[in-house]
Amino acid sequence: MANIKSAKKRINVIKRKSAENKSIRSSVKTAIRRFNEAVESGDATLASEKFISAEKTIYQASSKNVFHKNNASRKVSNLERKLNNLKNVQ
Repeated sequence: MANIKSAKKRINVIKRKSAENKSIRSSVKTAIRRFNEAVESGDATLASEKFISAEKTIYQASSKNVFHKNNASRKVSNLERKLNNLKNVQ
């Protein structure tokens, strides 16, 4: 445990930020899971709506430095590929 006052403050800040980052990561995973469920159901319109929602969530997480921008772009690209494959099949 830290003895210096500023170090103790930093520990508290890190705890808060870690909790916030965990929450944001969880919301991204949830958005991706909902999109994948829509794709598996075969409903292209629902999948499109979920894609927009997931894309927004991912880029918001990226803007808060929870994910690197390239990581966020890769996640969105993978989702977009799944959506386009679904639309081409129908």
